[in-house]
Amino acid sequence: MNTTIVTTDAEALPARVPAAASRRQGSTWDFWGRVLVLPYLAVFVVFVVYPVGYGLWLARHPSSYEHLFADPIFFRTALNTVVFLVVAINIKMAIALLLSGFFVQGRWWIKALSVLFILPWAVPSIPTILSVRFMLNPEWGVINSLIFRLTGLDGPNWLNEPSLALSFSMVMHVWKSLPFWTLILVAGRMAIPAEQYEAAAVDGASGWQKFRFITWPSMRTLYLTSLILSMIWTLGDFNSVYLLTGGGPADLTHVLATLGIRYLRLDQVDLAMAAIVVALPLVLPLVYFMMKRLSK
Repeated sequence: MNTTIVTTDAEALPARVPAAASRRQGSTWDFWGRVLVLPYLAVFVVFVVYPVGYGLWLARHPSSYEHLFADPIFFRTALNTVVFLVVAINIKMAIALLLSGFFVQGRWWIKALSVLFILPWAVPSIPTILSVRFMLNPEWGVINSLIFRLTGLDGPNWLNEPSLALSFSMVMHVWKSLPFWTLILVAGRMAIPAEQYEAAAVDGASGWQKFRFITWPSMRTLYLTSLILSMIWTLGDFNSVYLLTGGGPADLTHVLATLGIRYLRLDQVDLAMAAIVVALPLVLPLVYFMMKRLSK
């Protein structure tokens, strides 16, 4: 005997009502999601898009770049910037990699020492760098005063020699930002499973072999990404140079970030913007390589 099941509209209605309610709820969430994003977009447009666009508009004239390239300080500044990036960044990241192996240990005194180690990065730049500048003062600085007491001789004018002043600026940059990158690499080391080191120890691997075959392959991507990101940030960092040397002596220790400040003080806004725009050929490849590394 065949039985025919007849479904009425009233019986099918309860199945359609939850679907319709779900669509309405989803559209409500979409609406409020867009509304809550609007303040962020407004802040982004006002404080990022508009300043960048206005700066590019100010630097749109070819004559600004002609005047910039005609300034002999610009080429010295470009050279200083390249030296700063190549030397300071690589030294900083190499030391951070070594120190990360030290601070990853679980001894209590190492943990206490790490609190002191992070202080240069945690303390604001202005008081710390200016205090070092006062220490290097040739007349009443702590360093030259100590040299005079010990030897009876006057100490050198530390910041009056361009190469020495730039070297001190790089030392300040390394000292100030080293704790941050060390902590990043410590986190990378802590993510490596301890079982790998235990198995290597059973096989008789030395400390160097553990680093070569376990630590470095696991941290290589993090290290290279941190290296590139540090270069990008350093291109826009003017504290280490401007607060310590002010670009002196004779404007010979400027980097691109501080050169723009110099032109602003001279009321040459177009040259200041041009000095910032010419850094883009350095920034954009670094951003590209960093994103390429992250996408792997």
